Amino acid sequence: MRSVRRCSRAGCANPAVATLTYAYADSTAVVGPLASYSEPHSYDLCEEHALRLTAPRGWDVVRYDGEFAAPEPSVDDLTALAEAVREAGRVDRPVEQPDPADPLGGRRGHLRVLPDPVGD
Repeated sequence: MRSVRRCSRAGCANPAVATLTYAYADSTAVVGPLASYSEPHSYDLCEEHALRLTAPRGWDVVRYDGEFAAPEPSVDDLTALAEAVREAGRVDRPVEQPDPADPLGGRRGHLRVLPDPVGD
């Protein structure tokens, strides 16, 4: 099982092997090995983009000297996968019936209809 995290660069579907973090106070971009967890203020990069990253004029790039490699699955990853499969396969799992009066089936949609402004 390989990492499901992908490169953050638009249009790139390669697996992530490095993490980019910005230290704004120091005007520095730091490219290091892939972080254990995806953080909201960091970016996952494939090897190609990690090695080719450039920073704006006046900024420094600190880059990990070793080789970037895809992380090996941990025992926690495999345990979580096994538990998810086991839970999905349970026959005694309650099945929720959708409410016919609720068109979204209990989900809250991210889009909504707004009325037209009055006077236009």
